[in-house]
Amino acid sequence: MSRNALSASAARPAASLGGPALTAALPELAAQLAGRRTLVLSGAGISTDSGIPDYRSPERLAKPRHPMRYQQFVASEGARQRYWARSAVGWPRVAAAQPNAAHRALARLEARGVMGVITQNVDGLHQAAGSRRVLELHGSLAAVRCLTCRRVSSRRQLQTRLLALNPELALAARAASASAPDGDAEIPEALWACVRVPACTHCGGVLKPDVVFFGENVPAPRVARAYAMLERAEALLVVGSSLTVFSGYRFVVRAVQTGRPVYILNRGPTRGDDAAALKLEAPLGEALPKLAALLAA
Repeated sequence: MSRNALSASAARPAASLGGPALTAALPELAAQLAGRRTLVLSGAGISTDSGIPDYRSPERLAKPRHPMRYQQFVASEGARQRYWARSAVGWPRVAAAQPNAAHRALARLEARGVMGVITQNVDGLHQAAGSRRVLELHGSLAAVRCLTCRRVSSRRQLQTRLLALNPELALAARAASASAPDGDAEIPEALWACVRVPACTHCGGVLKPDVVFFGENVPAPRVARAYAMLERAEALLVVGSSLTVFSGYRFVVRAVQTGRPVYILNRGPTRGDDAAALKLEAPLGEALPKLAALLAA
């Protein structure tokens, strides 16, 4: 698809806003959304204020990383040792994360036109904030699936088993100062090379977090559900996503193809900027509560 074909309207220049400047700019967005059934597409940028790092903020791009790919995970026991060791260390911070002001504002907006949220996040914070109509496009870190028997179990239960088999990981988890974007943590190779990884308690198969890894496809029925949500919407609001990954960007493409306006709130450029009827660069923890207040007025 050509750049021109993807443009819903002429792209407007984006400016980083905050304080009085943001307060002055938000009424236009509120006016565009008022009275419209709006579908929200959220990304990692909405959870950074909850202590969960994103992938592509200006700060994160200065320290690029190479996340686990699906093909690596299923093919290599060493890759699975590395993943689960890092996950065991990073999981307590993710499990303890709380919704922030942006999550809570979107939950309030369910009564003001937001008819659902498609989230690319796997942290469960939209639901914790009170949003009821949430589709987790990439799955949830709170669940674990067996690749053999397909049974789903609790990540919290697996954490108990991981630490019982590998007490040294419990010490590392207590000492960890920060999480990585995948809900894991940076640890030295010496700590993960000998890790014992629990197997499925039902069939002995390989356990994988119930999330979509890089290199893995979003299940087709889930994509169909997301498209059905978009079909019922009159506008698409993107919050906290650079739209770099096609699994999220596809909904911007479909919105434009079907004549639905696209609005973007994000820090930094996004792949969909040229398709946006309006784009604001602003901190979400400030912008979304103000937007919610305007739509409630």
